[in-house]
Amino acid sequence: MLEALSRRWWVFLLRGIAGIVLGILAFAWPGITLLSFVIVFAAYLLVDGVFAVIAALSGEAGSRWGLLLFEGILAIVVAILLWAYPGMSAIFFIYFFAAWAIVSGIAEIVFGVQLRDVITNEWLYVLGGIVSIIFGIWVMREPLSGGVAIVWIMGSYAIAFGIIQLILAFRVRSLKAA
Repeated sequence: MLEALSRRWWVFLLRGIAGIVLGILAFAWPGITLLSFVIVFAAYLLVDGVFAVIAALSGEAGSRWGLLLFEGILAIVVAILLWAYPGMSAIFFIYFFAAWAIVSGIAEIVFGVQLRDVITNEWLYVLGGIVSIIFGIWVMREPLSGGVAIVWIMGSYAIAFGIIQLILAFRVRSLKAA
């Protein structure tokens, strides 16, 4: 499997480059609408999904090929849905993200209160929950501004993921030489 991975190091490289490009685009045009981000994100998902399917079907992914194939097919299906319904996808995405922030914030507060008997400074966990709830409510009240904030968050994630994939690509590539 190690040899198979080292021969396919370029797949990780391309995933990393695609992630970094997506992140840079998110920051380069902050005024761009979330609709445009949905379309660009769908393109990224399509590229990422196709390469994941290729890696899975190459027969060299070892026993974990099924999970990689599932990830790739899921990414391709989501990309197609995003392109088919970009406006609805953008609105749904904003409200889903806001609801997630609120629900996770409530869970963080509850967990933080439960931790007070176990650790000190549990108030930091509670504070994190409060921040999550405030952010979620703000996104629901101001979906356009919240959409831009979400684009920046996703752009940050895409750049971080891309950098990690680049590092992985070169580490896997160096295994070939060893």
